Amino acid sequence: MAHSEDPFYLVRADVLPEAIQKTIEAKRMLETGEAHTVQEAVEKAGISRSSFYKYRDSVFPFNAMMKEKIITLSLTLEHRSGVLSSVLGYLASLGCNVLTIHQTIPLQGVANVALSVDTAQVTKRVTEITEGLQELPGVRSAILVASGE
Repeated sequence: MAHSEDPFYLVRADVLPEAIQKTIEAKRMLETGEAHTVQEAVEKAGISRSSFYKYRDSVFPFNAMMKEKIITLSLTLEHRSGVLSSVLGYLASLGCNVLTIHQTIPLQGVANVALSVDTAQVTKRVTEITEGLQELPGVRSAILVASGE
C-alpha cells in the first residue's frame, strides 16, 4: 500500500504491465456496476484476485487523483472588460471556490492570471474545466500547473 510520502508518477496506460491494466479495468467495472463483486470483476478482467488486491490501492486514473484537490491554473487573458469576470463566473457555475487570484499588468493586450481553486464540490474533471475555460471569449489559454491538497 502506498504511503502519503511515496512519490507519484504519471505514466501512459499503454506502457503499464498487463496486471496493472487489468486491475484498472476490474476497478472500473466495480465503480460502474458492470461487475457487482470483486470475484466477478476479476474474472471478467482476466486477473487473479491476489493481483487485484496487490495493486488496487496503488493505481488510480489521473483525473481521480486530481479530484477534490486545490489546483492552480495559469490563464492568458485578453485585456478587455469582463474577461476575468466571465472566467470567475464560469468557475463559480461549476462549484469551484476561487481561493487566490494573481493578475499581471497587461502587456501587448494580454494579462497572465494565476488562480488557486478548490475543486472539492466540482463534478467535472480538471481537464474538462480547462477545456471549458479555453472556450470562453477572451481566454487565450488555460493550463493546469499544479494540483495538491
